[in-house]
Amino acid sequence: MRGRAIGLTLALAPLLLAGCEMMAMQPKERSLYDRLGGRTALVAVVDDFTARMAADDRVNKHFAKTDIPKFKAHLVDQLCQVSGGPCQYTGRDMPTAHKGMNVTLAEFDITGGHLAATLDKFNVPMREKNEVLSVAGSLRDQIVGK
Repeated sequence: MRGRAIGLTLALAPLLLAGCEMMAMQPKERSLYDRLGGRTALVAVVDDFTARMAADDRVNKHFAKTDIPKFKAHLVDQLCQVSGGPCQYTGRDMPTAHKGMNVTLAEFDITGGHLAATLDKFNVPMREKNEVLSVAGSLRDQIVGK
């Protein structure tokens, strides 16, 4: 019995190795960061998104005392990091950054709408758009009511 098992293992070894080689040869899926277009694309998205937020009286009050260039740089780094890019976000965590702002669920949804509109403006494919919005949506409990 043991001899058969060894023989079967030896007979299957070339097939197993071939399968491993084929798996190694398959292209690795590109990161969301790369699929979005890298840092240049993220900067363009953040610029447009920030302009939309600044123009909207329903939410722009939350940015009255914000250092906008610093905010943009942090947002680019945060998007870069969470999308699999080479950046390291060094800003505050979301509850700390939004402490005392009392962001409402409605304001959070408005912000999400601006992000979606920005992604649409840049013709971001649906799959990538949904991934970005999902990441943003996952922060809701860390931002709303803080």
